[in-house]
Amino acid sequence: MRVSTRGDYAARALLSLALHTEDAPTSVREIAERTALPQPYLEQILLAVKGAGIVRSKRGVGGGYVLARDPSEIRLSEIVRAVDGPITAGDFSEPHTDGACDHEGQCVLLSIWGAAGSHMRDFLDSFTLADIAAMSRGQAPWPAAEEFYRARK
Repeated sequence: MRVSTRGDYAARALLSLALHTEDAPTSVREIAERTALPQPYLEQILLAVKGAGIVRSKRGVGGGYVLARDPSEIRLSEIVRAVDGPITAGDFSEPHTDGACDHEGQCVLLSIWGAAGSHMRDFLDSFTLADIAAMSRGQAPWPAAEEFYRARK
């Protein structure tokens, strides 16, 4: 599974909102400046996460975006799904089970791909924006390896 540029940019933009939790909305221009992301692309991404209910927007003077929920309630997996769709290891059909596979064991591989997607979903689901903000501020350890993931389960 590969997180797309859209997924990465969405996570960066929402992390910026989480790191700068003011009461006033933050403009797309300001988010683009803080994150060094291209503003036109960022506008599209923010519309997608708004449609998923992750951010709210205010129009007009002093308008912009705010997180729709507390950062501790927004999971990284939710952000990626909002802009990239379902988190999977590929577009494969369901495997046959109980020895019913008639394609030289390909169903075993389908099952492995399904498990890989499940692990990726679980891993991304284990991080909230609040967790990532704390790591960014040096208040929590970075996810260094598989041990980090196992410790969070």
